[in-house]
Amino acid sequence: MPAQNRSGYGGVVEPCTVILFGASGDLAKRKVIPAMFDLATHQALGSRYAIVGFARTNMTDDSFRSNIGEAAKTISEVGPIDPQQWSEFAANLYYSPGDYAKPESYEALAKRLAQLSAEKNLGDNRLFYISTPPEVYPDIVEQIGKAGLNKSANPESWVRIIIEKPFGRDLASAQDLNRKVLSVFNENQVYRIDHYLGKDTVQNLLVLRFGNGIFEPLWNRNYVDHVQITAGETLGVERRGGFYEGTGALRDMIQSHVLQLTSLVAVEPPASFGATAVRNEKLKVLQSIRPFNPEMMAQSVVRGQYAAGNIGGKDVPGYRQEQGVDPHSRTETFVAARVLIDNWRWAGVPFYLRTGKRLAKRSTEIVIQFRNAPHMVFRDKGIEPNRLVLNIQPDEGISISFGAKRPGTEMNIGNVNMNFSYEQGFGKSTRPAYATLLNDCVRGDATLFDSGDNVEAAWALVDPILDVWSATKTATVPQYAAGSWGPAESDALIERDGRHWHNPQ
Repeated sequence: MPAQNRSGYGGVVEPCTVILFGASGDLAKRKVIPAMFDLATHQALGSRYAIVGFARTNMTDDSFRSNIGEAAKTISEVGPIDPQQWSEFAANLYYSPGDYAKPESYEALAKRLAQLSAEKNLGDNRLFYISTPPEVYPDIVEQIGKAGLNKSANPESWVRIIIEKPFGRDLASAQDLNRKVLSVFNENQVYRIDHYLGKDTVQNLLVLRFGNGIFEPLWNRNYVDHVQITAGETLGVERRGGFYEGTGALRDMIQSHVLQLTSLVAVEPPASFGATAVRNEKLKVLQSIRPFNPEMMAQSVVRGQYAAGNIGGKDVPGYRQEQGVDPHSRTETFVAARVLIDNWRWAGVPFYLRTGKRLAKRSTEIVIQFRNAPHMVFRDKGIEPNRLVLNIQPDEGISISFGAKRPGTEMNIGNVNMNFSYEQGFGKSTRPAYATLLNDCVRGDATLFDSGDNVEAAWALVDPILDVWSATKTATVPQYAAGSWGPAESDALIERDGRHWHNPQ
């Protein structure tokens, strides 16, 4: 029988088997397994389930359980782990070693799945989770299809696949990957994951707009002056310099997380809160963004690279001094862009996007800055613009700023904030974003996942920028000190329009 969960997770979940490719990797240990543990402890992974790890590393079931258990206890996002709960969860962990490109590895996997299904009465519901380096995505998908694991003999059962970002490294590779995936799976089986969409504040964007009559009438070019989206990290590339050299901030953050947030801010009201309706409206936003050409880029896109600096009182090296990085590297660790959405709602309203590593604060926030009142009665009183700020991380919440008279006989006006904190309003949540999205997937809700069209539309926007940067091999990449808010060119980009960045406090 399906299991009714006891937490904030939604719906009824049927018994299933999860096959985790890349099970010995960092992402699996830090995010995916802890998220599955959280689901299991809240009866949101089914009354019966099995999690089968698949990777090149040679391990037994017991060594896999021990390896994952030690990692989860030190890096889990779900808080302290109860030993009894972990023991019950670990009993459902299994391991099938193999090579991602070899058919015999998938034949062995198929036999193991059939054995577990019979022993635990799991039925034929299967979820494949690809948590590997992107270069092996095509091999895994192809071999799943050749082994016949992409379909179930039972018409009432489901088979789904979660694919991690990056989904391609440019438009051509994303289109090629989509073709390969859709030659094995139907689109409704494919869940392209972006963990940002599992955060409560991101989802609350839709509630804020479409569930409250006081906001939706203001959410347009008549009242909004501009929008800012900042996704800042204090961390550098750490030990991933070799990977980052071939990626950069534009591919890593703008194409995925930041454009996801942009589409949610700008989206039109969907006909329903269903996957197809929401994703179709997000696609319309991406298709309405004015394409970048070389002339626009000089005024609308800035890149940067962090130099040595100080963060939290600690001296840190510059990007070119990081392990695995070319000492003459031109890879960007910072991007700022001015984006225009050419549709009825947002015509003439600039969206300023920026992301970077080694910035002054780890913070992701969305700032909606409203236009000034049409007649400024208190023009000489220093009134600041009204802002609606959505804090995505680390402290989820919403803030509204407005002018108010200071106490006293003089008409002195100060800027004040009304703040809503998720922790204060609803209590501290330990539910990780990955768990939210995994729960949606096992329930068959694709609303917070990307369609192939959306992924390709996002790549179509950033491809021209990548092409220009690739062609201008002698261009200087501006440097910024670690611990700052980016290069001076980023400030100039927004100040040319008479505006200023809102730096998270």
